[in-house]
Amino acid sequence: MADGFTIRTARPADLAAVDALLARSYPRLLAPDYPPSALVLALPLLARAQPALLASGRYFLAEAPDGQVIGAGGWSRAAPGSGGTGPGLGHMRHLVTDHRHLRQGIARAILARVFAEARADGVGELDCLSTRTAVPFYEAVGFEWREDVTVALRPGIDFPAVRMRARI
Repeated sequence: MADGFTIRTARPADLAAVDALLARSYPRLLAPDYPPSALVLALPLLARAQPALLASGRYFLAEAPDGQVIGAGGWSRAAPGSGGTGPGLGHMRHLVTDHRHLRQGIARAILARVFAEARADGVGELDCLSTRTAVPFYEAVGFEWREDVTVALRPGIDFPAVRMRARI
C-alpha cells in the first residue's frame, strides 16, 4: 500500500469500476482545456474502459482502502487505434486519476509500475497520446512533447491530443 492506496493488475471483471472512474473524472479533468463542443462528442467514446486492455495484464488500478478504483493506467506494445508496433517501443494507455484524489501520487505510482514492467519486457521508450490536460504531468515525469495530433475516435469525431515520448 502506498499512501492510502494499492496498485494491482486489472482484470476483465473491473470493467464497470473503470468505466465509472472515467465517466466521473474525465468531464471534470478535461473541461478546462477543451471546448464543450469537443467534449460532448468525445467523452462518450473516451470515457469507456477497453476490455482487451483490462485483460492484457498490462493495465493497473489504484484502489482506495474501501476498494474504490481511484486511478488506472497501463501500456501496450501495439499503438492505440492502428495496432502498429515497433522494436523497443511501448504505448501509454488510458492513464487517469479520480478528480477527487489528484496530487496524491496515484498517477506516479501507476506510471512507476508501467515503467518497471515495460522495461522488463524490453521496452526502452514509451509513446503517449496525451490530453492537453495531462501534458504538464507527463512532462514532470520525463515525457517530451513531440507534436500536436488529432485522434480519430470515430469517423467524423476527432479529438485534439499531444504526442509525447519518454525513454525509460
